[in-house]
Amino acid sequence: MPMFLRKIKHAIVVWLMKTLSALSPGATHRAFVGSGSAAQLCRHILRSGARRILIVTDKPLRELGVADQAAAVLLEADVEVAFYDGVQPDPTYEQVAAGVAIARARGVEAILAIGGGSSIDAAKIIAASATSDEDPASWVGFGKVKHEVLRLFVIPTTSGTGSEATMGAVISDPVSHEKGIISGATLLPLAVALDSDLMLGLPAHITAATGMDALTHAIEAYIGVWERGTRLQDARMAVKLVFDNLAAACRDGSNREARDGMAMGAYYAGLAINQVNVGNVHAIAHQLGGKYGIPHGLANALVLPHVLEFCREESASRLAELALLLDLGGAAEGEGQLAHKFIQAVRNLRTEVGIPDHSDKLRREDFPYLAELAVAEGEGYPVPRLLDRQSVLTILERIAG
Repeated sequence: MPMFLRKIKHAIVVWLMKTLSALSPGATHRAFVGSGSAAQLCRHILRSGARRILIVTDKPLRELGVADQAAAVLLEADVEVAFYDGVQPDPTYEQVAAGVAIARARGVEAILAIGGGSSIDAAKIIAASATSDEDPASWVGFGKVKHEVLRLFVIPTTSGTGSEATMGAVISDPVSHEKGIISGATLLPLAVALDSDLMLGLPAHITAATGMDALTHAIEAYIGVWERGTRLQDARMAVKLVFDNLAAACRDGSNREARDGMAMGAYYAGLAINQVNVGNVHAIAHQLGGKYGIPHGLANALVLPHVLEFCREESASRLAELALLLDLGGAAEGEGQLAHKFIQAVRNLRTEVGIPDHSDKLRREDFPYLAELAVAEGEGYPVPRLLDRQSVLTILERIAG
């Protein structure tokens, strides 16, 4: 399809997103913040009247005792608590079905997700599937989950996904490895806890990758073309918090101040993308995760600087604002130079936290297919510049080992 027709199509897609979001029902959401906030959230769940609760997590967190630590108040209370710890990276419909079976068998009234983005996303779809006989694959897209879902609460154990603050969930097809996004107001968690106590032992490489994920969310929300809500303020807060705290959290995992800063940074970034969605970085990174199993935060970190270069001209004013936010230069330097400095700062931060600029997992014979998927996905985001096949191929070539 010629580019001018793609631009017209994209403009219509963005208009439809704006219209649908304006017509969709509102959703309530609250956050408990700081050391001990997991216990506060659990007491909140008890006050809500829930007496049969399913905790959705993964086996490592259960075996390390992190999940039990987070849910200690519930486990000590006079309520029924069941665990589903079968969530794996890039959760599939089969994993969701296993969780749903437990939820229905136990007559669950509420779900508490404890973990990273995979556990949170799986919990969202479990909450929706447990109260419906529909195939969750039919919900891929926006606003298709219209029924009442189980009450959902979240305790993130990483600082990056932002899923604790969004109405979206990513699900993978185990055969094609393609990722779908199910999104709608009913999937927004009712309440979350941002408890740094649960993040103090997070390994540096996970801290780095998830932190770059949060940074990607913030930047994509900031440079997107959809003016909505507080996305600019939230994104700016997130960018500043990540730059101020990520390297420190990687150097010293017990640095509580840095952990608190990253937890808030990821949360603000989640709030930002919840209003205006993500962009071209995710359009490419989703394909890398689906095809090669590259963790999402790492995939975003690989792609981010290249996509910013790709749309630097269209996003120069926004990127320049972020450069000024980080005191990377003065306004007299001009937008182009400031934008360049910000992109270089992103590269420098990525290097400082130990993330490489390429991956040996990529296979060049896959590039045409991956480019096709990325271009198609990008057309559904409010991006400043549409991806094209050759540009994606160039980016993939640059990050290949």
